[in-house]
Amino acid sequence: MINKLKVCLIGYGYWGPKLARNFQNSNFFNLVSVSDKSKANLLKAKKDFPLVKTSTDFKKLIINNIDLVVIATPTETHFKISKFALEKKKHILVEKPISLSSTDVIKLQKISKKNKKLIFVDYPFLFSGSINYIKKIIENKRYGKLLEIESYREQAPIRKDVNVVWDLAVHDISILSYLLRENPKNMKSLKMNTVNTPKADTAYINLVYKNKLNVFIKNSWISPTKIRIMKFKFKKAIVYCDENESMYKIKIYSKKNNHLKYNIEIPDIDLSEPLSNLVHYIYRTIRKKEKSMFDSLNLNVTKILKKLS
Repeated sequence: MINKLKVCLIGYGYWGPKLARNFQNSNFFNLVSVSDKSKANLLKAKKDFPLVKTSTDFKKLIINNIDLVVIATPTETHFKISKFALEKKKHILVEKPISLSSTDVIKLQKISKKNKKLIFVDYPFLFSGSINYIKKIIENKRYGKLLEIESYREQAPIRKDVNVVWDLAVHDISILSYLLRENPKNMKSLKMNTVNTPKADTAYINLVYKNKLNVFIKNSWISPTKIRIMKFKFKKAIVYCDENESMYKIKIYSKKNNHLKYNIEIPDIDLSEPLSNLVHYIYRTIRKKEKSMFDSLNLNVTKILKKLS
């Protein structure tokens, strides 16, 4: 029988309920408490999970029996809550971005190391079958040199706490850091408010890595359709990744003799829910007392986003 880890969730607004379902539906965790400043949100949490304890004061819920604190609150609160939980010797999962400050990330890493507790960040695409399939293609150089990457990430709820770079480009930057294992040599961004939003709602980003690898990114909250597309242009093929597809997320267009014609391959990939895979990874890492893959990612991602934002 699996000895489940006990979870306290802080924040039950937009993303909190989805995190709650994934943890509670897993075989590895038991959601025991939920905190939110909104009493209406707590009533919803109680309706969804009748057995959980609730409180508007998160400090009352981070008690001895809690193993993992999941933080799904506005970005400006992440450092305060994360610091409190780590000092109480709890593992933490933080909604992205972990912080707007590299200094804060370093402080959290020092506390986690001192108390031997792990920091996880909610980068779900790192646990998608499609991204990990592409990672293998890059590593085994199946289609030769990687020449260019394009990414389009459009339509999402408009936020007041951060701009679109911190909200959407964080996915692209975490994916690129995971796939390429290096930081860009040069970077630039163009940000704009297209419909009088509180923060910049659209961004165009260009990153240049070693060997002249160019990455072009468009992020926008303002779009009539939800787009989550990445294109990886190799010397011998173009790999097209659409995370919105339910079945055929990856299409590989390998070049024929005539560069305007392609053979099309649709590979079999892992289609399991990325967030569920993240939950499994957290349990496995805590139980086996392994080093978290996020240790090196968090600071690098924050530094790059800071320069772009």
